[in-house]
Amino acid sequence: MSSAAEQEAVAGHQATGNGRQAAAVNGARRAAPPPAVPARPGAPTPLGARFRVGPDGVAGTNFALWAGGAEGVELCLFDERGKESRVRLAELTHEIWHGFVPGVLPGQRYGYRVHGRWDPWTGARWNPAKLLLDPYARAVDGDFSLPPEVYGHVRDWPQQHVADTVRDDRDSAPYVPKGVVVHDDDDWADDRRPKTPWADSVIYELHVKGFTRLHPGIPEELRGTYAGLAHPAAIEHLVRLGVTAVELLPVHQFAHEDHLLRRGLRNYWGYNSIGYFAPHAAYAASGTTGQQVGEFKRMVRALHAAGIEVILDVVYNHTAEAGELGPTLSLKGIDNRGYYRLQDDPRRYADYTGCGNTLHVVQPHVLRLITDSLRYWVTEMGVDGFRFDLAAALARSMHDVDMLSPFLAVIAQDPVLRRVKLIAEPWDVGSGGYQVGAFPPLWTEWNDRYRNAVRDFWRHALPDVREMGYRLSGSSDLYAWGGRRPYASVNFITAHDGFTLRDLVSYERKHNEANGEGNRDGTDDNRAWNCGAEGETDDEGVRALRRRQLRNLLTTLLLSTGVPMLVAGDELGRTQGGNNNAYCQDNEIGWVDWGLLQDPGWKALSALTSRLIGLRHRHPVLRRRAFFSGRAQTADGLRDLAWFTSRGTEMTEQDWYAPAATLGMYLSGRDIPGRDERGDQILDDSFLAVLHAGEEPVSFMLPGSPWAERYEVVVDTSLEEQAEAPGVEHAAGTEITVPARAVLLLRVTG
Repeated sequence: MSSAAEQEAVAGHQATGNGRQAAAVNGARRAAPPPAVPARPGAPTPLGARFRVGPDGVAGTNFALWAGGAEGVELCLFDERGKESRVRLAELTHEIWHGFVPGVLPGQRYGYRVHGRWDPWTGARWNPAKLLLDPYARAVDGDFSLPPEVYGHVRDWPQQHVADTVRDDRDSAPYVPKGVVVHDDDDWADDRRPKTPWADSVIYELHVKGFTRLHPGIPEELRGTYAGLAHPAAIEHLVRLGVTAVELLPVHQFAHEDHLLRRGLRNYWGYNSIGYFAPHAAYAASGTTGQQVGEFKRMVRALHAAGIEVILDVVYNHTAEAGELGPTLSLKGIDNRGYYRLQDDPRRYADYTGCGNTLHVVQPHVLRLITDSLRYWVTEMGVDGFRFDLAAALARSMHDVDMLSPFLAVIAQDPVLRRVKLIAEPWDVGSGGYQVGAFPPLWTEWNDRYRNAVRDFWRHALPDVREMGYRLSGSSDLYAWGGRRPYASVNFITAHDGFTLRDLVSYERKHNEANGEGNRDGTDDNRAWNCGAEGETDDEGVRALRRRQLRNLLTTLLLSTGVPMLVAGDELGRTQGGNNNAYCQDNEIGWVDWGLLQDPGWKALSALTSRLIGLRHRHPVLRRRAFFSGRAQTADGLRDLAWFTSRGTEMTEQDWYAPAATLGMYLSGRDIPGRDERGDQILDDSFLAVLHAGEEPVSFMLPGSPWAERYEVVVDTSLEEQAEAPGVEHAAGTEITVPARAVLLLRVTG
């Protein structure tokens, strides 16, 4: 909690900095330095700007910046008109420049100018003409527009092959956002984290703006914001659906790439971070001079109150400064060689991310930046976990991916971070970067082999059913080592990157023309089937088949062992018009269309999704905490998992290798390992799932003793409207007809 003196200082402070910087004359040379403001020594920790009261009772802010090879650091303070005052940070402790400035209160906008050598041939790119964002800034006011003045080099130099070596001395301050001093006395005493066990989790990937921008139940002024996601209308959909966690696309402050701005587009997804402590200001309804911090926290509280965890998609592998021809916004100007991986030619950047640069996570101060950021979002912002974009890049030691790397070792022993949910995107674009199944036991992983197998099965493109068997039952071939559990696999069929679920059954080719890149961007490996027509069609037969395929895909996902991840809007039939790389579509292409719920067909799909999630929550056999053994646990020969052919016989080795469109999976509720909270054995119903991807109906013999005597149909994806149980019952040994391209889920009733 804050001291009385701090509270008095904040209460008496009228916030400034709401106004934007005045536009500078284009091409103006660097202005004469403004008068300096004296600073007290202050402290080297914590890093960043921290408002406090000094030992003499004077309120102010302590500033601390790591800049290892720098020769000097100036703190730059800006008033509401954009007028700059500079403070020389004279104290240097363990490569951290620091000082306490009396009278600097919350709401103050600031940045840094860092002095040092300009020698790109050795990787040194210091340029004090460029105002730099504090890497530890907890709020950012303003947006990056990327005119020539924000580049440390002369961007339009005639000889482009050496342009990055020519220093640009124009002042960038009028064109770049500023950090904001934030006061935080929130101890989260009234918050109750859901702490959902991994095995019970259902993740819902969403974009803060895209999910709320068109929602009719959210007030117009709150749409597209953290406050909009906290609104009861937004939360009500999540609760009705039954998801346990939202995975937010990046909310760290990010910048838009120059090539997008030139085409009149913007970075919509946000995988271009520049501020690892600051909630992206454009998603705030309440203001951008610190108010975004409180708004984000209120959103987290509202989701927690509804039993929903908050997981952040984080991008610590690269920053928005790109390569040697990119802008100088923060780290590049603080210590380029200290923050980024450079090639043998230090002018060039090692790029394992495809985005121009890679953070040098082996460096202690870079590792500290990342772990400080992670702890901040857990302890001060209330989040429950992280999904790490291109996590293999973070796990590289010097060059190769190393599962004993400093990053993974630090996470494993950190008392805060080892207790939250950690999800790896287990690949990057560098050599040896594909690491699915290789991350250590503390981690879960996006399982793209699950995605590929399920897509291929339902378009009838698998040579046999071996791969499908592994993916349905928890991917033990990937994760049954080192104490890992089935929930190490985050199962997904779609994600933000790629087709939506509806587009997956409506398009076979990408249609990314709106991105302005000649349809060259985005993957060509979609594993999609359009059901007979490319794109939207009036053919009711094709449309009905597509809806059936959507039901098949969603049912498969939610019956599979592991942690299911849905993408916002897939349960509503959201389409991007065949765009499989909508990263720059901050418009109706990328936003969730809530009007789809007015269509009975899409409303029924949403209801089925909710019902399947409800089944999963009620039945522990569908969310196992340990891998199946496949062995008989009792004298009657009943096993915890069994596989059946359409003949009703258990699958043989030969059956696994034979082409097949039908697969029967029996899950025993009698043999669930582990005990409940009271120490009692966990018992549940047993189920038989029959998945049939063939284009014609098939006869399926229901297995008899010891598996069952009777079965009740719980889900039949051939039906547009799903009847609630009890359903049709069949005696064991009965030969039933499984409709073409359908899933039947049957519950053992005797």
